[in-house]
Amino acid sequence: MGDSHTWTAAPAAAERARSVLAAAWSCAVTAEGGREEFVGAHGVADDGRVLLHVPEGSALLAAAVCAPRGEPSAVLEFADVAPVPVRGRIRARLWLAGWFAPEDGHLAFRPTRVVLRQPSGAVVVDLDEFAAAAPDPLVLAEARLLTHLADCHGDAVERLTRLVDADSLHGAVRVRPLAVDRHGLTLRIERVRAHGDVRLPFHRPADDIAQLTERMHVLLAQAGAASCPRTLQRQRADGDG
Repeated sequence: MGDSHTWTAAPAAAERARSVLAAAWSCAVTAEGGREEFVGAHGVADDGRVLLHVPEGSALLAAAVCAPRGEPSAVLEFADVAPVPVRGRIRARLWLAGWFAPEDGHLAFRPTRVVLRQPSGAVVVDLDEFAAAAPDPLVLAEARLLTHLADCHGDAVERLTRLVDADSLHGAVRVRPLAVDRHGLTLRIERVRAHGDVRLPFHRPADDIAQLTERMHVLLAQAGAASCPRTLQRQRADGDG
């Protein structure tokens, strides 16, 4: 079981869904012709339509051509995978139900239902909000930022645990950066048989890398002024952390 906590300054569901869609490299499509996996084959229009480029031999393309109205129904699934190796790397799943239509050499998918599932539960995203939302401005840089933080600045990650409630760190054997967006940084706290996530919100949103750097410096300054959690102190003394 993960930790129960209140997510402060987190992205709205529509923004989170658009971020998953923007960052995903692959998608699974279930349609009348069966289920197919596509890698590096989709793009996203400003209004949230998914533009899918499929090979000529695809069963999905055949279904689109043969459909009575040229609009076969389908369900698209996208997975949001943490770029840093952690236990339970799937951070969210996004399902889009809707219709395909041939358009300018590709298939255009217009969603009629959007469902986002995160550890906190599943939510049906309002279609108008989904169409109007923009992905997080840091989403395409997130993987690089998190892997750099994990690989090169482990001391900074440890320092940030000073901002985490001691109860959430009880039994912790490893803490890794799990996610970052314009609203804050999420840490994954791993124990021997369980894990939980803790959100460290920024004092204001970061809309680019320069602003993110400043927000991280503020968090580290706050952590530097905080006392080291007793749980981690005992772990270091015992050689467990």
